[in-house]
Amino acid sequence: MDKKKVRNYMTYDVVTVEARGTAKDVIETIKKTNHDGFPVVRDGEVVGYVSARDLLFTHPDTPVERIMSKHLIVADPEMSINDAARVIFRSGIQKLPVVDEDNRLIGIISNADVIRSQIEHVSPEKVFKFIETLKTLHGVEPTLKRGSVPIDELLPTQSKIYEDELEGRIYEIKKGLAEPLIVVRRPGRLILVDGHHRTIAAKRLALKYLDAYIIEIAEDIELGMEKTARAMNLTTLDDIKVLDYARHPLVALTHRLVRHG
Repeated sequence: MDKKKVRNYMTYDVVTVEARGTAKDVIETIKKTNHDGFPVVRDGEVVGYVSARDLLFTHPDTPVERIMSKHLIVADPEMSINDAARVIFRSGIQKLPVVDEDNRLIGIISNADVIRSQIEHVSPEKVFKFIETLKTLHGVEPTLKRGSVPIDELLPTQSKIYEDELEGRIYEIKKGLAEPLIVVRRPGRLILVDGHHRTIAAKRLALKYLDAYIIEIAEDIELGMEKTARAMNLTTLDDIKVLDYARHPLVALTHRLVRHG
């Protein structure tokens, strides 16, 4: 995760409001964009942040400088995504303006961006816990190695993925930020355990191989996840449904918590 930076996940096209404007200008910008808050700039420099909440009981002619929050927390583009996450969730701020060394706005990173960077995060602990599960359930002694796997030979074990998350994984692959898959190789099978979004993203980019943690099982036994895949009629990656009408549950939950919190 250390190589994942704010600049890799922030939004570069940011809507701003001018410090010399009025509350009416902010209201009009909210109507046009459906956003609930904006960095406030003066001559390109970030000087504050104004949200819909700041407009309550405010006359339309009130200058933005009088209603904006001047207690501004910003992020550096080279900040790690984990550090940005700590700031966002500990401060309760939904969005952090991203500025350069001259305090000029170059982007914005939100709590949703942070969550997307963490979804499907692969850690050594996750891999070793799965190996221990295999040992317990099947009485096998798997070995672990790192290498490339042909994605067209993978047996999926997840029936659906999400379009918005898929777009993020495509972006990561293009930037060289994609994390390894977790796969199990046993005689006659190459089973995809973790990384379905990354795999479909690679397929859309016409890639043939992906980096993976490969858990080798010498025994020719059918795993429980294979039975589950068969029950869901999953045989190839083409059997995975891409849901373009639904957001990832974690992201949707966060939006609900923020909206009602």
